[in-house]
Amino acid sequence: LSFSLTSLGTSSFHFSVSALSTMSETESFSLDPSNTAFVFIEFQNEFTTEGGKLYDAVKPTLEKYNTMENGPKLLSKARESKCTVIHCPIEFDAGHNEISDSPYGILKGVKDGEAFTADTWNSEICESMKPIEGDMTVKGKSGLCGFYSTNLDFILRQRGITNVVLSGFLANCCVESTMRTAYENGYKVYTVKDACGATSIEGQEACFEHNFGMFSVPTTTEAVISSITA
Repeated sequence: LSFSLTSLGTSSFHFSVSALSTMSETESFSLDPSNTAFVFIEFQNEFTTEGGKLYDAVKPTLEKYNTMENGPKLLSKARESKCTVIHCPIEFDAGHNEISDSPYGILKGVKDGEAFTADTWNSEICESMKPIEGDMTVKGKSGLCGFYSTNLDFILRQRGITNVVLSGFLANCCVESTMRTAYENGYKVYTVKDACGATSIEGQEACFEHNFGMFSVPTTTEAVISSITA
């Protein structure tokens, strides 16, 4: 995607999203554990585990990007290096009355399918990503953005966080919504491409190519692990 602006016939400005994404992805960076938070979005059985209502939909992306191997690697390194670890699940009361009686878009699918119902196996964080003592879990997420209805920004500010590393589900929905808000809130955002999942490979690759580089530094599990300073 690119476009040009010409003002008064004398100057032009060329903006290329593809070039911007490439620059961000190859940018060298380091992450100081004292001001870095890892936010793991919706690593819940509904997505991650056979038997989850959305597992079959995301399975091709999990296999292509090794998401369920890379997520635990990031989590282990974040804990080992004393970064702030934040889990960001979504859940709804039985009946999904939080959602409109006439929903549309993705929330219609969630309500119709009774997905992410609180206090069920489906909404639990999966075994390989379960919180332990010292981790934090965001409260109140019932929408798409990890910030909008939650205490995430409060946690980040209270802990003096400036770097936010995002991974999880869905790459082109909740991860991207959270990324955009984190960017606008002034955090330095890193989005881990091979630790995300989506309902199609095409959808995931489209957001990698066109969107992630506009609102974050697109990166990989190995690059993030190697960037954490002692």
